[in-house]
This record gives sequence, C-alpha cells and structure tokens, in this order.
Amino acid sequence: MRADAERNRQRIVEAAREAVTRHGVEVPMAAIARKAGVGVATLYRRFPTRSELIREIFADQLDACTAALVEALDDPDPWHGFCHVIEKVCALQAAERGFTEAFLNAFPDAAADHSRRRLQGEHGFTALVRRAQSAGALRKDFHPSDLTVVLLANNALGATPDPAAASRRLVGYLLDSFRADGAHTPLPPPTGLALGHLLPAGNRARQGNSG
Repeated sequence: MRADAERNRQRIVEAAREAVTRHGVEVPMAAIARKAGVGVATLYRRFPTRSELIREIFADQLDACTAALVEALDDPDPWHGFCHVIEKVCALQAAERGFTEAFLNAFPDAAADHSRRRLQGEHGFTALVRRAQSAGALRKDFHPSDLTVVLLANNALGATPDPAAASRRLVGYLLDSFRADGAHTPLPPPTGLALGHLLPAGNRARQGNSG
C-alpha cells in the first residue's frame, strides 16, 4: 500500500507540474487529479491544500535559490556573487511558469518555515548588495527593491517564444548597467516595491488578508 501511495504521489506531482506550466498556479485541483488518473479525494489526502502541492512542485527550485544566495554570500568576489544570484533567480523564473508565485509564497495557508526562508532571503540579498557596493563594484544608487523591478521585467518575457534566451539577454544588459564604473547618470529615486508586487493584484489582496 505504501508503494501504491508513493506512485500516486509521483503521478500527482508530475501532473501538477505540467498543468501549472501550461495554465498557471490557479489550475483547478480537479483537473490535476484527472490528469494524474486519481480521484480528487486521493489528491487531497496527499496534498490537503493547493499551497502544499505548489511548494512540492517547486521544492527543487526554491532550494536552488537558497543555495545560490548562500554561495553568493560566501563568494570572496562580491560582484560575482551578486551577479550569480540575479542570473540564477531570473533563469528559474524564465524556465518555470508559476515559479514566481511559489517563490513569493502567495498562499494564505503557506508554511511558516517557507515564509521565514523568504524573509531570510530578502535580508541576505540586502547584505549582498551592501557588500558589492562597499567593494566599489555595484553602483551606489542600486536599491535592494530594484530586485523587484528586475523580476517584473523578466517575468514579462514568459510570453515570448524563447523566454530563457530573452531572459539571458535582458539580464546581460541589466548587470552591465548595474556596474559602478558605468554609473555616469544618477538613477531616479528607488520605487520601494516589495517582492509581493510581483503577484497579480488578486493574489496580493489574498496574501494581505491572510495576515
């Protein structure tokens, strides 16, 4: 019975990953169950909430983001570490539809551990920015909230024929503009946008109401 349950679980995760890639994170749970060849009750026994299923789908990607930040903070070259994080997160975002929602933990019943990890990630990125600026590599007027602007622009490339290639091109342009030695013109004031602004308005409202 345990082997059967594990096979059901794998079928559900694979079906959900394909469905989310095609239709986004709001794809009906019943549709995922049908695609996996299991009953809706079986799906909910394995994954009682949508957020648990989405986190399972993107577990490897979320772990990759955490690992990239840890590597960047340990990198003796602050600029290289900063670029590594931008490149990694943008590549994951371009490759996986639904990654943004999973990354931002948009669901009201999301696990406290994931929320804690996201907050640690934001603090870690701020520390990375400060290190790169102190080293004289990153322009002084770059603000941590500019990460949201980067991801908003990168997220829009999901509608292009080759999001990965378009994302690499965009990131190349952006990183070149972030260099301190190319900062000839001061930037306008930072937007102060939080990462939550990456979510559709309906999801932002739902996230706010959950608190």
